[in-house]
Amino acid sequence: MRKLTLTTAFGMFAASPALAASGPFFSLRNTDFVVLIGFLLFLGVLVYFKVPSLLGNLLDKRSTGIRNELDEARALREEAQTLLASYERKQGEVAAQADSIVKNARVEAEAAAAQAHKDLEATIARRLQAAEEQIASAQSAAVKDVRDRAAMVAVAAARDVIAQQTSAADKDRMIDDSILEVGAKLH
Repeated sequence: MRKLTLTTAFGMFAASPALAASGPFFSLRNTDFVVLIGFLLFLGVLVYFKVPSLLGNLLDKRSTGIRNELDEARALREEAQTLLASYERKQGEVAAQADSIVKNARVEAEAAAAQAHKDLEATIARRLQAAEEQIASAQSAAVKDVRDRAAMVAVAAARDVIAQQTSAADKDRMIDDSILEVGAKLH
């Protein structure tokens, strides 16, 4: 069994590609040499058609494009920062204006409230004055009415007293005197 395993193992190594490249190196039967020649021919074709310079130019263009994109991105970033600073400044100005508007509104509201208070006091004073005048007018009207009534009552009482105490001759004489007095006053 040991012999079988050794023969099998030797047979595997004997058929390997590494043993196929035995012999002189510069022979076309040597696969390593053939691969080397193929690789050198491939590199020669690449150099003949200037593929390395084309690849270099493409890489240079790509790096230039990337550099331009980076510069553009940097410029856009700076512009965005400038805009951000501008908006922040404007926001600060708007906030200051809002505070100013609120302060002015408070001052105006306080002034309007003070003016309304003064107007209310003036209105109350006018109404009190008007009420006092109405009371005085009503009082004087009541006094006048009482005086008129008292005069009417006194005249009625005097008429009754005079009517009872005067005679017919006295009445005729008083009427004649009154007519003469009225006639003298009219002319």
